Amino acid sequence: MTGPRKSRYARDVAVVAFAQSDHLRRTDELSEVEMVMPVLHEVLAATGLKAGEIGFTCSGSSDYLAGRAFSFTMTLDGVGAWPPIAESHVEMDGAWALYEAWVKIQTGEADTALVYSYGKSSPGSVRDVLTRQLDPYYLAPLWPDSVALAALQAQALIDAGETDEPALAAIAARSRADAGTNPHAQLRGAVPQGDYQVRPLRTGDCPPVGDGVAAVVLAAGDLARQLCERPAWITGIDHRIEAHGLGLRDLTDSPSTRTAAQHAGFFDAPVDTAELHAPFSSQEVVLRKALGLGDTVAVNPSGGALAANPMMAAGLIRIGEAAARIHRGASDRAVAHATSGPCLQQNLVAVLEGDRA
Repeated sequence: MTGPRKSRYARDVAVVAFAQSDHLRRTDELSEVEMVMPVLHEVLAATGLKAGEIGFTCSGSSDYLAGRAFSFTMTLDGVGAWPPIAESHVEMDGAWALYEAWVKIQTGEADTALVYSYGKSSPGSVRDVLTRQLDPYYLAPLWPDSVALAALQAQALIDAGETDEPALAAIAARSRADAGTNPHAQLRGAVPQGDYQVRPLRTGDCPPVGDGVAAVVLAAGDLARQLCERPAWITGIDHRIEAHGLGLRDLTDSPSTRTAAQHAGFFDAPVDTAELHAPFSSQEVVLRKALGLGDTVAVNPSGGALAANPMMAAGLIRIGEAAARIHRGASDRAVAHATSGPCLQQNLVAVLEGDRA
């Protein structure tokens, strides 16, 4: 076997294992630790590594969802923090925890990394919680929730002639149909579009609220090949941010996604798979445009965030799902995308490739 396309980085790093929970509307009977532990055990078992053999551990979660400060320290019980481990945390989606772990391996301070993220959205109102990420002086006092802001973006796309309601419904229907083969998805098969949540977005255009966990293991160089038959090499990764103020942005486009993709080398060669973190059907339109994706690319074959959107884990799942397709030979070059913030404010793009014969 030969390696992937020539890396632009100091070290070749690959996703060698991916695991996720079944994503459910409610997990009242489970604590965060009880949610995380089975997934961590599964992803480590896939590599044969033990927690003490991992060089670096990084997690992603949100204290706002948990309702208490430093909530992530409790889930370290699920990892096993004794003897002491090298560990870090980001108050972001797990995709950004993966980025930190990837940087750690690039520096040579670790050869392997365990990355996990989780979110329990069921105890509260996610739409209200997410208003706390808005500008505290002008936007947050008005309490515009995430669905209302996404509806503004969708209406801007419709007014610009870039989509319409039937096209958005088709995206939702395709995503839920593709999720029929995903045993972890929260929504599978035909799901009615339903009533308007905020016009022009109907229930089917919006992500389900639920709880879930995801985890991946990263490894460098020859070690990656020892741990995985066909590693998913991260040949490019970058993340960019746009203006916080929604009035300063063109909501029909995502230049930060395009810039991140350029710096990750996405445009250097065609991809066959795209796992896009598009919680709303209208956001897939924006991301397809930013990346120039054609009909030959399989977009969200897992069902995407419209089928399961565990807060703080859905972006890491996009990377994991893309990697898993490479692991089993269903993809040779894939792009994974993660977002955070209102209306695609922050965007991370990772390009993954498998070894070629």
